[in-house]
Amino acid sequence: MPNPVYVLITAAKNEQDYIERTLQSVINQTIRPAKWVIVNDGSTDDTEKIVRAFAEKHAFIQLINRQSDGMRDFGSKVVSIMTGYEQLKNETFDYIGNIDADVSFEKTYYESMLGKFRENAKLGIVGGVRFDLDGDRFVPVKCAQNSVGGPFQFFRRACFEEVGGYIPVRYGGEDSVIEITARMKGWEVRSFPDYRIRHHRMTSSRTASNRIQQKWKEGLRVYLVGYCPVYFTFKVMRTIYSTRRFIDVFILLGFYSGFLRPLKRPVTKEFIQYLRKENKSRLKSILKSGNDPLSHRLGDLNTHSEIESTSREAERKQVE
Repeated sequence: MPNPVYVLITAAKNEQDYIERTLQSVINQTIRPAKWVIVNDGSTDDTEKIVRAFAEKHAFIQLINRQSDGMRDFGSKVVSIMTGYEQLKNETFDYIGNIDADVSFEKTYYESMLGKFRENAKLGIVGGVRFDLDGDRFVPVKCAQNSVGGPFQFFRRACFEEVGGYIPVRYGGEDSVIEITARMKGWEVRSFPDYRIRHHRMTSSRTASNRIQQKWKEGLRVYLVGYCPVYFTFKVMRTIYSTRRFIDVFILLGFYSGFLRPLKRPVTKEFIQYLRKENKSRLKSILKSGNDPLSHRLGDLNTHSEIESTSREAERKQVE
């Protein structure tokens, strides 16, 4: 039985410090993509040079240069991803993945994800679980079982085309919108904790000098997506209580500031009604059992140095 055909899209902006890991991860896959479009979104560093060198050696990699204003912007990223899709939409493929240029994963990752699709015809989006670099350790990012992290969402083609691809959301959140839309249209979305994605760029909330501003924007992003206020307030307060991370109160303040402006949401009333119905059902389950039935139970991956050593050894064997 022939392997199913999949393609990948990457929007890359000033990723010279990270993109080689991503390139090597895809090249090492036991089942490679038929095509991988990497859209260089106006990088001012050596991102284009690095990608071009790999593309010259591997015919399935296609580099596209796109001009932008030089800022890291979620709207620009969405435009780049959809530019990549325009290059691919007339190709023959069964599945399509969006991956960020700062992640790495095991060589059997896409073979495993394709297997998940084969096992369940209702699956529309699949993926592993994200681990962010924090100091010398990769720590898990909380993720519901019916959600897949934006840096590595992998779609059944029919699902991606039915939901219409990504739409820009101010402050980010395009990955949430697309997977909620997929669920609303009857597709299943699943993340699998056995498959761990290493995210090498530290997130802005961890590195920004003004962490309060980052938390505020995070709350605004959730407002724009349309989350239920009662559910979101409970979720944030529960996190603050369990972690004693009191700065997270600014997430709530940012969220409620959206109601005071108010900001125009990029989603429909039908979308918000569906999402809030999901939120209320989940909240009811948490209050009834004391636990979130959709939450993964995850521990730290391991140290950064251990992973880097393993990665270098794998690359050495690949060359040999």
